[in-house]
Amino acid sequence: MSAYASAATGVRLVDQADLGFVVRGGPPGAAYVARAIPEDGSSRLGVGFARWEGAKVSWTTLYEEVIFTIEGTLEVEAGGTIHQVKPGQVLCIPKYTELVYSGFALFGYVVYPGNWKQACEEESLEEPSSHWREC
Repeated sequence: MSAYASAATGVRLVDQADLGFVVRGGPPGAAYVARAIPEDGSSRLGVGFARWEGAKVSWTTLYEEVIFTIEGTLEVEAGGTIHQVKPGQVLCIPKYTELVYSGFALFGYVVYPGNWKQACEEESLEEPSSHWREC
C-alpha cells in the first residue's frame, strides 16, 4: 500500500449540524463555536464552525486564523477597520491581532497552531515574563 493510499484512510467528513456548539458570547445576542476536529486529532490545525447571532466578542488571537463565511455577514473589527466577511470571502488574521467579532453569520475557521492553548502554556512556563500577558 502506498503512503498516499494509507493517508486516505484518515479521511473523514464533518457536518456542522452534528457538532456540539458551545456558547462563546452574548447577551446581547449569542455566539457559538464548535471545533470540527478534536485537538487530539491535529495539533497543526484547529478547524471548526461558529454561529454569530448579534453578539460582540473582543479577542486577541494567539494563533494565525482564516475565517470563511458560509451564510450571513461576519464583521471583524481590527486596527480601526471593520471587515465585512460575506459568503465566498476569506479573511486572514495574523497572530496577536486585537479584534472584535460581530454580526449574524455561520462561518468556518482554521487556526494555526491548532494546539495554541497548549503552546501558550508551554511558552509561559519557559519564559513567563515575556509571554504571560500574550497567553
